[in-house]
Amino acid sequence: MKEFVISEVKAETAILVGIITREQDEAKTKEYLDELEFLVDTAGAVCVKRFTQKVSAPSQTSYVGKGKLEEIKQFIQDEEDNEREIGMVVFDDELSAKQIRNIEKELKVKILDRTSLILDIFAMRAQTANAKTQVELAQYRYMLPRLQRLWTHLERQGGGSGSGGGKGSVGLRGPGETQLEMDRRIILQRITLLKQRLVEIDKQKTTQRKSRGRLIRVALVGYTNVGKSTMMNLLSKSEVFAENKLFATLDTTVRKVVVENLPFLLADTVGFIRKLPTDLVDSFKSTLDEVRESDMLVHVVDISHPDFEEQIEVVNNTLKDLGAADKPQMIVFNKIDAYTWVEKEADDLTPPTRENITLEQLQKTWMAKMNDDCIFISAKERTNVDLLRDTLYEKVRQLHVEKYPYNDFLYEQYDEGE
Repeated sequence: MKEFVISEVKAETAILVGIITREQDEAKTKEYLDELEFLVDTAGAVCVKRFTQKVSAPSQTSYVGKGKLEEIKQFIQDEEDNEREIGMVVFDDELSAKQIRNIEKELKVKILDRTSLILDIFAMRAQTANAKTQVELAQYRYMLPRLQRLWTHLERQGGGSGSGGGKGSVGLRGPGETQLEMDRRIILQRITLLKQRLVEIDKQKTTQRKSRGRLIRVALVGYTNVGKSTMMNLLSKSEVFAENKLFATLDTTVRKVVVENLPFLLADTVGFIRKLPTDLVDSFKSTLDEVRESDMLVHVVDISHPDFEEQIEVVNNTLKDLGAADKPQMIVFNKIDAYTWVEKEADDLTPPTRENITLEQLQKTWMAKMNDDCIFISAKERTNVDLLRDTLYEKVRQLHVEKYPYNDFLYEQYDEGE
């Protein structure tokens, strides 16, 4: 009798590449690569090595210098000799078509940049027709300026009749150029179609929003993986998908929340991230309509993250791009259970930093800065959740009175997930 052995499927291996510049020091590059590794992990691959290089600016032809590229190539070859194949090399910044072409030619493995990796994750996470359409649009927008590299192997096959085209073969084009133009036209047509679809979806969503009655709308916003979905589940007593992965939520989910007989609508939105290209934000603007049309924003922050202040800045800048920066907003600092710090030595006169300031000191600092318009919780441990509910009640009640001064609170049943 035959025995069937189920072999373990090995995860694809990846190398990460980043640069250190005057604007981006070594510590910052490490943080970016930590996040890039989290993205790689979310995509289902495993990081086996990191490469960094100090440069004044990224190389226009290969991102890193020739020496560093040769070092990466040697590492890939050494791994192959040890029977461990490197599946891809991921660069921390967006690469041009020229850079990708040159790097692929040298390394002979799959090359991704941060944007294409995020797009891959978005494609994996998209569930609804709306999210799938937005992801496809973003993918085509990314692909369009990089089409040429797909057809470089055909460009030299053109020429005139006979022995091939020299200087006299004016006006004759090879099959590579013809195919490139054809692909460009097909992609442009597809982009137009996808934009039309999103307009129709947006009309449907606008109709849905109008039918929700006179309820205050609150949108959860924040960096990716800060605990928005977990907070949504706590407040709405529903089961919104949440896990410790980047971009766990792509589709906006709206739930009715009732606090002390006061109903309002709470929306969980896609998380933001550093170095997110404008095209990607544009593609997801219909998903983020809940942010633009909300009456109030609850900005959720992972206070345990060492670089949470930069994450706050990224979110605020994205809100400006969406035209939603002037909305009433409160900050909820989540994950206080995971906050860590190291006590300073008595003779240490350096300014306090995130690493050596206590949670209590940080709370006082931010409460003074925000005029008490912030709160500190742990959604996971349910710490200060009652205080969060009470605070939301007061703010939503005030907004309701201002927006609907002559109407009693409405109690229509609403339980819709978009």
